[in-house]
Amino acid sequence: MSSLAANLVQSVDWLAIAPPTIAAVVGLVVLVADLFVGDAKKALLGWLSVAGLAASALMLLPLLDGDRATFCLSGEADVCSYTADRFTLVLQLLVLGGALLAALLSVTALKDADKGLPEGEYWFLLLSSAAGAALLPASRDLATLIVALEVASLPAFALVGLRQGDRKSSEAALKFFLSSVTATAVSLMGISFVYASTGTLYLTQIADRVQHVDGQLHTLTQTGVVLTLIGFAFKTAAVPFHFWVPDTYVGAPLPIAAYLSVVGKAVGFSGLILLTVVALPSYADVWGPALAALAALTMTVGNGGALRQQATRAYSAVRLLAWSSVGQAGYLLVPIAAAAYSDDAEQSIGSTVAYALMYAAVNLGAFAVAAVVGRTKSRNRVSDYRGLYATNPLAALLLAFFLLCLAGLPPGIIGLFAKVTVFSAAVDAGLGWLAVVMAANVVIALYYYLQWTALLFRAPEGEAVRHRVPAPLTAALALTGVLGIALSGAPQLVLRFADTGLF
Repeated sequence: MSSLAANLVQSVDWLAIAPPTIAAVVGLVVLVADLFVGDAKKALLGWLSVAGLAASALMLLPLLDGDRATFCLSGEADVCSYTADRFTLVLQLLVLGGALLAALLSVTALKDADKGLPEGEYWFLLLSSAAGAALLPASRDLATLIVALEVASLPAFALVGLRQGDRKSSEAALKFFLSSVTATAVSLMGISFVYASTGTLYLTQIADRVQHVDGQLHTLTQTGVVLTLIGFAFKTAAVPFHFWVPDTYVGAPLPIAAYLSVVGKAVGFSGLILLTVVALPSYADVWGPALAALAALTMTVGNGGALRQQATRAYSAVRLLAWSSVGQAGYLLVPIAAAAYSDDAEQSIGSTVAYALMYAAVNLGAFAVAAVVGRTKSRNRVSDYRGLYATNPLAALLLAFFLLCLAGLPPGIIGLFAKVTVFSAAVDAGLGWLAVVMAANVVIALYYYLQWTALLFRAPEGEAVRHRVPAPLTAALALTGVLGIALSGAPQLVLRFADTGLF
């Protein structure tokens, strides 16, 4: 009994857990402050939240000097629930940076909503979701992984449906909630199967024990692996678990759609990577073909959906970005599938992370421009972007650059290099057919990205009216623009992850 008690003693490294902890604490402070702050000063809550997310991101700097772990079993120092290694820090940077940019977009959106969105609740939910999303890449046991996943997801449902009296918003939240709860239930069943056959929740212990599972339990373990992957495939918006995406992005406040497109995906992909490469490398013959098929299906359906969008349909710009994000999820899945067949799984995972960093910067930038246009054109159609260069040259040039990055064309050099990295990961792993499917999809995507880009520089219909862009929106545009241009000028900043691996 005493040895069991000793085993449960946890050590806490407060510096290691600082990034998600700060986001959670600032969220609670905002919720309490909302009770005492008058309507005239509610905007201060937004800036406090932005400062909290910036502080969380800055707390990653002291962690760069080496791997740290906490909440470890006292008898086994290498069996921990929370690990701040290179993989964790890169994904926490992506999550907290994405949440910070979504918060900058939100400051203007809340002001424009004119009390249509409750500010205190909005910021509390956004910070709570960001804290869960930052915790997930550091999780090294299945219980923490699922708790982090739900802490990231549950506030997101509420954020999607937070617009009062808006049927579209409520419907989107309900669809998002029901499908996500179903996926989580399936995932929990899978985890219970894996636990039943291995007797542990720690990922490193699962990796060891799953190889020596009794022959009678093989089918149970394989079923558990597949069911667990389904929950995370939903978060990544992989086909056929993608059906919630277009309606949810349209119904949600635009900054939340931007947040889901980047941070929501990062959550799903980190969970998938931890489950497959860290916990279940010996079951690569189960998850490898499944993820390769999902990748091919996801990029094809996503790009097909984007191609079908009509420029004059209401919210077609947001829908196009939604379908485009499904297609991009397919590219992100390719190196994870390749890790099952590759001799160097770490390098394949590095390719996914490098692509995710590029995608995060340019996709948030595209949403920032959509937020600028959406202030005057509430229906946010693709046709509303016609002649944007005449009314707002900087926003038009930035959107053109972001779309070319997503398409993988110069001057979006980082988009081109990231795609080549993913492509080579598939080829090196012997997945030639998947590389061919990806090449075909890249060509399909060129059509709708270039069509939208060309529209920006056409003569506007009617008289061009210039509009002032608020400071927070300008800051979001500037940050994403500088990041995209810097990465195109020095792509090695992210592509080195693909060369050196992450674990």
